[in-house]
Amino acid sequence: MEIKPIKTEKDYDKALERLELIFDATPNSTEGDEAEILSLLIDNYENKHYPIESPDPIEAIKIRMEEMNLKQKDLVGIIGGKSSVSEILNKKKKLTVEMIRELEKFLKIPASVLVSNYKLMN
Repeated sequence: MEIKPIKTEKDYDKALERLELIFDATPNSTEGDEAEILSLLIDNYENKHYPIESPDPIEAIKIRMEEMNLKQKDLVGIIGGKSSVSEILNKKKKLTVEMIRELEKFLKIPASVLVSNYKLMN
């Protein structure tokens, strides 16, 4: 087991190839330990070189709604009436502090995600 830091794209490709070979190794075996360490190194490299930006608040709401099999009508009463829900989800109107509080409780989306700035559509 030769493990070294992933510094280049070539190192990254080699690490991925090796992990693919030993992915199903028995935990706590030599190869299992190697797979665990390689996973951490790969994750670290990907976080530095391929960061994934957080979705804007409205996209986060839509993603959570999809995960929970909710429709637009399910937010009526949570963030306002039917027209308010439509305006919010279509980025015609900004979320208010009260809406953010209610969405945090109902959808379990952290307020820190919901308070992020986003552009309204014209």
